[in-house]
Amino acid sequence: MRQNKKRRERNRVFRGAARTHIKQAQAAIDDKDLENARAGTLLAIKALDRAASKGVIHKNNAARRKSRLLKRLAALESGKAKTK
Repeated sequence: MRQNKKRRERNRVFRGAARTHIKQAQAAIDDKDLENARAGTLLAIKALDRAASKGVIHKNNAARRKSRLLKRLAALESGKAKTK
């Protein structure tokens, strides 16, 4: 039980950071702020990769989230910004 508590607390840091960066990137994309969207997307990808490498989330879960985020960024860059 003590190990589970330590691991849960450590995992929350990586999962929370990934969620925060994803939300910030999505907000920048929704605001059509291209420069912040690019920077936020890179930070989100880094956080997702870190969480996946630690085993906090599955690698396919991280890949799916990165793909969706990059798809939205690409739509913004091409001028076809979608809301979701």
